Amino acid sequence: MNTFSQEQLQTYKQDGYVITRNLFSNEEINLLGETARADNEMDKSSTTRDDGEGKAVRLALWNHPGDGIYGRFARCRRVVDRVEQILNDEAYHYHSKMVLKDAKIGGAWAWHQDYGYWYQNGVLTPNLCSVMIAVDEATIENGCMQVIKGSHKMGRVNHVLSGDQAGADMERVEEAKKRMELIHVTMNPGDALFFHSNTLHASDANESEHPRWAMICCYNAALNDPYKDSHHPRYTKLEKVEDDEVLAIGKKVSTHSQTSFADLSSEDSSASSLSE
Repeated sequence: MNTFSQEQLQTYKQDGYVITRNLFSNEEINLLGETARADNEMDKSSTTRDDGEGKAVRLALWNHPGDGIYGRFARCRRVVDRVEQILNDEAYHYHSKMVLKDAKIGGAWAWHQDYGYWYQNGVLTPNLCSVMIAVDEATIENGCMQVIKGSHKMGRVNHVLSGDQAGADMERVEEAKKRMELIHVTMNPGDALFFHSNTLHASDANESEHPRWAMICCYNAALNDPYKDSHHPRYTKLEKVEDDEVLAIGKKVSTHSQTSFADLSSEDSSASSLSE
């Protein structure tokens, strides 16, 4: 079943996020993880910035999904059909990124809203959705994502540059935490978090012995097509793929020891929206 129940949709509307457990099988997520960790092009193209506490925040980002394993995850119906339910519109791929939070050195992410950045790109409304797919187990110890439940109802909060990261106005964040519940989003590999572009979120540094890698696929509504060009694409038709293609392409990539990030054009690799 590739759709949310009405109860799940209501949870998303009320809380600004919803978690789908076991959206991807162990075999599928293991293939994604093995491919990403062996992908030298992804490693070379990743961007690293200081989190202000002496640790590094690192991610690799691309605009167009492509035909490799990363693209199959971003284009499969079990993800895109759910996103279209949320957006109540056709979805297109805004960009994807792999968050590389390595053991002991993976840095923290400041409190922010994704729309706090994307507003600057000419996107008129916050009708966007991001899907974080856990490649590794996400725990409090290894710096899982935190969200402020219901914070998407605050609307867009001003964002200011602090060190190498742009974060939300902390006066507002602190007040929000007094009235709304802070949730540590712990996840198992293959779980997926669907969250609103105005949901306040952050993560702590990884102090554990275990990495926390995650793939985040971001989608915009077709009717929300930006009115100007930016480093992320305007409306581009997204060709969905059937769910079984995720495993099929994953096995092909694994068998042939191919990397996938190299198939993405250099202009697609950008850290202009460095965020988790």
